[in-house]
Amino acid sequence: MPRSTPTTLALPPFTGATRRLILILLAIFFADAILSHIIPDATYFFVRLHLSLVPLLVAHGQIWQLLTYAFMPLSLIGTLFALLTLWFVGSMLEDFRSSRWLYELFLTSAIGGALIASALSFTHLLGLDDTTVNFGSWPAIYGLLTAVAVLMGDLEFLFLFIVRIKAKYLVVIYILIDIGTLLKSRNAFEALIELSGALAGFLYIRYAPRRGLAFGFTERWYGLRNQYYRAKRRRAARKFEVYMSKQGRQVHFDKEGRYIDPDKDPASRNGKDDKRWMN
Repeated sequence: MPRSTPTTLALPPFTGATRRLILILLAIFFADAILSHIIPDATYFFVRLHLSLVPLLVAHGQIWQLLTYAFMPLSLIGTLFALLTLWFVGSMLEDFRSSRWLYELFLTSAIGGALIASALSFTHLLGLDDTTVNFGSWPAIYGLLTAVAVLMGDLEFLFLFIVRIKAKYLVVIYILIDIGTLLKSRNAFEALIELSGALAGFLYIRYAPRRGLAFGFTERWYGLRNQYYRAKRRRAARKFEVYMSKQGRQVHFDKEGRYIDPDKDPASRNGKDDKRWMN
């Protein structure tokens, strides 16, 4: 079970899926910085536009934006806070569940949040605009924060390094701030996509298998494959029974297609000591 004592200022382990996600985001941040200096402004803007999230462009077929926007870098300060949050929260969740589960939660929150926010932007409610450009990893991180609130709600943090507060209350504060921003700010889409990322993360925790979607899919696949093989075995057993009956011999199989030893089958017509069925 997760600990309920307050977290300290000690840095968590920098390993596993958390480290890989952070390194990917860092690499893209520096690549973006270099690209902005070596290509013309118009080309740079074109590249960023088609990798960020624009609901209208997604509706016209640029569905890769549902994922790529989450890896587009923010400002230096924004990227720094996002990576630090991902480091602290991601390491806790990865230790609590698994690396694959963390990957799935991060991607589900990013893609699910983009889908929900993009769909709502076409309603134009609360000043939403389907041509708004959005990018950054915060929607995915909001999904991770929601997971911490749901799975480790009583875990205590030092908010602003001063106030001790439980994780579930801290996440509620973040969500209330975004709701206020959504209702009052001109930048409503940014708040909406973060709230949508939190919702997508919650739905993943609520309905996905405990070991993740990939594990559940694998289990289902192997279950279907085993059902197919059992059906083939039953058909082969029936054919073999028919063949042996034409040879004047009786053999028996159970409902799963497994051979029944006549010496252990009291209902066998051959009798316990009849060995004529054997070659």
